[in-house]
Amino acid sequence: MLDQQIATGGGKAVLKTVQGEPLIVQGTGKNLMVTDEKGGTAHITIADVYQSNGVIQVVDKVLMPN
Repeated sequence: MLDQQIATGGGKAVLKTVQGEPLIVQGTGKNLMVTDEKGGTAHITIADVYQSNGVIQVVDKVLMPN
């Protein structure tokens, strides 16, 4: 799912947090990086974990809301 969004988005995808803030995801395959509004970055270690109320992207750092 995330790879498809990146491909159709011209190399990046915009996701929203639970609080409604945007996150930018760039990269391909297992080399995905997410950037928050403050410029903080993290690598996605496990992509597209489907849950009953949404999809989780597991990252290797804590990203802080704006």
